[in-house]
Amino acid sequence: MYQTTIQSPVSCYGIGVHSGKTVQLTLKPAKANDGVVFVRTDISGSENHIFANYANVTETSLCTKISQNKNFSVSTIEHLMAAIWGCDIDNVIIELDGEEVPIMDGSSQPFVFMIDCAQVKQLNAKRKYLKLHNEVIVSSQSAGENIATPADQFKIHMDIDFESKAIGKQSIIYDNKASFHEEIAGARTFGFVHELEYLQNNGLAKGASLNNAIGIDKDLILNHDGLRYKDEFVRHKLLDAIGDFSLGAQNIIANFSCNKPGHALNNLLLRKIFDNPANYSWLSLDEIRSL
Repeated sequence: MYQTTIQSPVSCYGIGVHSGKTVQLTLKPAKANDGVVFVRTDISGSENHIFANYANVTETSLCTKISQNKNFSVSTIEHLMAAIWGCDIDNVIIELDGEEVPIMDGSSQPFVFMIDCAQVKQLNAKRKYLKLHNEVIVSSQSAGENIATPADQFKIHMDIDFESKAIGKQSIIYDNKASFHEEIAGARTFGFVHELEYLQNNGLAKGASLNNAIGIDKDLILNHDGLRYKDEFVRHKLLDAIGDFSLGAQNIIANFSCNKPGHALNNLLLRKIFDNPANYSWLSLDEIRSL
């Protein structure tokens, strides 16, 4: 019912998966109704912050990037955003001295550990929930389809389909935030060897390695320690979607059906929802219970 933040600051170091640069990231407590705010400490002046909001998303190729007036940006925010959602945090300040959130091990688990160390603090302000009223559909010829429908609780049905036998067809239904730590947070990002050289030639994936991703060569998984879950790939796609959807609201009451989605399609769905005020309402838990 009440908003939350963290009790105390907590920091980490890591490399950006695309930039290859070392970044220090610090999570700090925030006030009620502040939301999630990124602050670039390597940029001087008062205009060095970006609100974590779907409308600030400016790039969705291989990651989710948010920008402030096109002057500066923060990229690869989705795994951290998923951890914030999974740990039930409404308000937090995220300081970093570079352009990209560190990839850590390629999952949300290290960020969940940071938040657990910092501990959750309840604030004296009630939460608002985004309640969806109308069905919203977006699709792409090159991607898949995302559908959001009205519901009484949050639920995601995720389907993926890859030609590689290492992945194949996988499906998962998720509706229990309390299980995020055990069931979703540890699922790592993944990539194909044949794509790596192209990406690095184009200035991307400079920090990618088997320490922060599942590597796939045709039908083979290259990581010596194997998978953390037998369906780790669809769990990671679910993790990505949670991080992306949280840019619309930390607390959403809707049923999402995602078939072969990506960051672009996830952001497009949010934009279409918010394009029409008739699609949604902001309600307190008391108001929802009275419906």
